[in-house]
Amino acid sequence: MTSHFTSGDAKVYERILDYNKIIEALALPKSVPDTNPYRSSPSDATTKFDQVFWFGDFNFRLSKDRADVETIMKQTAGGDVSPLLEHDQLSKEMKDGSIFKGFQEAPVRFFPTYKFDLGCDTYDTTSKQRTPSYTDRILFRSRQANDIRVLKYNSCSSVKTSDHRPVIAVFQVKLRPGRDNIPLCGGMFDRSLYLEGIRRRMTTRELKRKEAMKSQSSSTVCSIS
Repeated sequence: MTSHFTSGDAKVYERILDYNKIIEALALPKSVPDTNPYRSSPSDATTKFDQVFWFGDFNFRLSKDRADVETIMKQTAGGDVSPLLEHDQLSKEMKDGSIFKGFQEAPVRFFPTYKFDLGCDTYDTTSKQRTPSYTDRILFRSRQANDIRVLKYNSCSSVKTSDHRPVIAVFQVKLRPGRDNIPLCGGMFDRSLYLEGIRRRMTTRELKRKEAMKSQSSSTVCSIS
């Protein structure tokens, strides 16, 4: 899933409302099954799935004056940005349980991804002087513990075509087998076509096996007169 929440330094409540509207009103095809109806919630569409990856510009800010944030950034050493995250609105709201319930985020070890002047590494120099913040995030949730392992979580500092720096994540995911009658791709999965493909592959293998047997039986080296 990807989302763009309400902008504005102080609009935390509005962003929480955005989240609640999405999980309650997310329109899914009726053919999409609930992988575990006993553990899902009718008020949260994302609980129907074994794994969920939710990313985007959530617009949560650092609740600190820009001068203070820049001072902390200058003092940060060895990639430890925890002093900045102490003022992160999203981290606080997730800890309080008011948003992204059950979701996790990999450890953040990069500087704020917003807001930059275009084409350079300088934070906002316009009249608004926006405070550097971690607006762009990647969150994940798994029904089974340890089924998702984070291999990489970082920002792409070399991409400077936007006032945001892109964020990238790489995951290793454990997939568990399910019933073969579960439609895939939002109900667009054509099971009959899938079964026809299996039949053709089996037919091809059988033909190759018969040809191999025929070739062996006609060998002049192994023939018995």
